[in-house]
Amino acid sequence: MDDEARVRALGTEVMRLTRRRATTYPGSVLDESAFRILMVLVEEGPRSLRELALELQVEQSTISRQVTAALGHGLVERYGASPRRVRPTEQGRDAYRHDGRLRGAVWSCALEALGTERGEALVASLRDLNDALDRAHAAVRTSR
Repeated sequence: MDDEARVRALGTEVMRLTRRRATTYPGSVLDESAFRILMVLVEEGPRSLRELALELQVEQSTISRQVTAALGHGLVERYGASPRRVRPTEQGRDAYRHDGRLRGAVWSCALEALGTERGEALVASLRDLNDALDRAHAAVRTSR
C-alpha cells in the first residue's frame, strides 16, 4: 500500500470511529457535548473556556454556548478568580460516571471480541498515534 492509500485508509477508519462519538446510549443522561466537557474536567481537572475549546477542538463560541448549557443544568460551576474557569459539580461527576459506565460496557464488548493481546496492542497503538498527531499539530501551529 502506498502512502496516499495508507492515509486514506486511516482516514476512513478514523471517520468510522469518530462517528460513534455522537452515539446516544440508552439510559444516557448527558448530551454529547456535556459528556465531552465533563470527560476533560473530571479526568484532567478544571479548565478555562479557552483551554476546553482547544482541547475539544471546537470554536470558542461553541464551547461558551455548551458550557453555559452545562452550567444551567448544574453539571459544571465557575471556579477560581476567573469567571472563565470551570470545574465539574458533584452532579456533573455522577452524570459523567453514569454515562461512562454505559459507554464502557459497549467498548468492553468490543475489546473482549479482539482478545487481550490485540486489545492491549490497539490501546498502545492509539496512544502512539495520538501522541504523533499532537506533535504534528503542534508543528503546524508553530509554523504559522
